[in-house]
Amino acid sequence: MPNTTTRLRSVDSYRATVSALVGDLPIEHLPVPDCLGLVLAEDVTAPIALPPFDNSAMDGYAVRSVDVVGASEENPVKLPVPEDIPAGRTDVVPLLPGTAHRIMTGAPLPPGADSIVQVELTDSGVEQVRVFAAVPIGTHLRRTGEDVREGATVLTAGTVLGPPQLGFLAALGIPRLPVRRRPRVLILSTGTELVEPGKPLAHGQIYESNSVHIAAAVQEIGGVAHVLRSVPDDTDALYETLEPHLKEHDLLITTGGVSAGAYEVVKDALTGEGVEFVRVAVQPGGPQGFGTYRGLPVLTLPGNPVSAALSFELFVRPALLAALGNPQIDRRRQRATASSSMKSPAGRRQYRRGYYDAGTVQAVPVGGPGSHLLAAFAQSNCLIEIPEDVTEVPEGGEVDLVMLIP
Repeated sequence: MPNTTTRLRSVDSYRATVSALVGDLPIEHLPVPDCLGLVLAEDVTAPIALPPFDNSAMDGYAVRSVDVVGASEENPVKLPVPEDIPAGRTDVVPLLPGTAHRIMTGAPLPPGADSIVQVELTDSGVEQVRVFAAVPIGTHLRRTGEDVREGATVLTAGTVLGPPQLGFLAALGIPRLPVRRRPRVLILSTGTELVEPGKPLAHGQIYESNSVHIAAAVQEIGGVAHVLRSVPDDTDALYETLEPHLKEHDLLITTGGVSAGAYEVVKDALTGEGVEFVRVAVQPGGPQGFGTYRGLPVLTLPGNPVSAALSFELFVRPALLAALGNPQIDRRRQRATASSSMKSPAGRRQYRRGYYDAGTVQAVPVGGPGSHLLAAFAQSNCLIEIPEDVTEVPEGGEVDLVMLIP
């Protein structure tokens, strides 16, 4: 049998191929509350200052500091209170010398005032107040632009928008943001043997899980997933299922039907239609396909559940994150020691499911290398990466981990 290893695509080169195929997503302007998890496509500048006006940082009394010099509990200063200034009042009148305005937190500072006496240092008077302590100029004031200057760049392109960023931009009065559109991903699993969960299984059938995993993974990074339930191993059925949805999506992901068997429906249907089928030097997940079908970018993943999940993790996830403009497309990596020995085929980069124990800094293999061992994947918090030129990792040997958790 001829050696086909030299014809395998490397993991890194195929990852670059997938990223180029997916490309960048278009920019759209969305309401701020709808931008959670998305990435700014352009810098944002402040349309106003924050605070937009001088205001009080405390409930108390706006005063001129010279009017309360020497105030103490033994010798309080008495001041008339001609005005109340609640938060939100817009017709604030100037403070006259020798008077105080009762003021609430966040309310605008009246012209002429230079300090706030907090209410705890007074008798809380309404028409006249007794002040029991002197305050220096600037006490308990929030100055205009103290947080942000008008016109300043406040967030740069590439910023991932979480709750703090969205709340901040709302405080600036910004209603919409330029972001990369969420990727609209069409997901299709193939296989006559597949049955939708909840329905009874006949002998020889299995429950379809790939679309659930892939859809969840798409949604986790901010995409929109549209699942087409499994189609049988029939090319006409595949064409018919896909046709109504091609123009509505940015990417088609299929699982199954790409190997060298007799009933490889995806390969049969899309060969010669703009999709190229290759083998990648990775285990599990060697059979892959990429290209376009009627203008829609297509990625075809293997059908074995772990192979499909790993293929998404290695190739599709970083491409979609890059398309969203996310500056961090790679999982966190960790160095550890192997708790037991592991073997790997020469010329292929193997990814074993594993559990990283931070206490012992050990990587514990979970299950074997088989591409059908779903329970092992569900119990793992990392992938143990074994390079192409390593065929055996001894117990206690150092390994690189791809962390599946933050």
